Amino acid sequence: MESDTPIACSLSATDLPARLGEMKRLGQDALLSVHGDGTLRFRVDAETRSRLEAIVAAEAECCPFLDLSVREEAGALVLEIGAPEGAEPVVADLVSAFEAVR
Repeated sequence: MESDTPIACSLSATDLPARLGEMKRLGQDALLSVHGDGTLRFRVDAETRSRLEAIVAAEAECCPFLDLSVREEAGALVLEIGAPEGAEPVVADLVSAFEAVR
């Protein structure tokens, strides 16, 4: 994925721990598996979908260089995180946030 958008997050240092905490809690509650560098599978239910979509919307605001999508496939909610070259560490950090203390 190529992008002219700078690889920079606009989230403040005070807001970052809260966002990472949201990801961690969702991961603890609903993460089923991680595939590849940026594909995560979550349990399918209305609460999980709502929480996941809220995180995706929030990340799209602070990290517009990311390409985040959610779809339902084979009995799971699938989050795909795409990023331009050079942003692989950001994707790895997001995946790690969801995987924290599984």
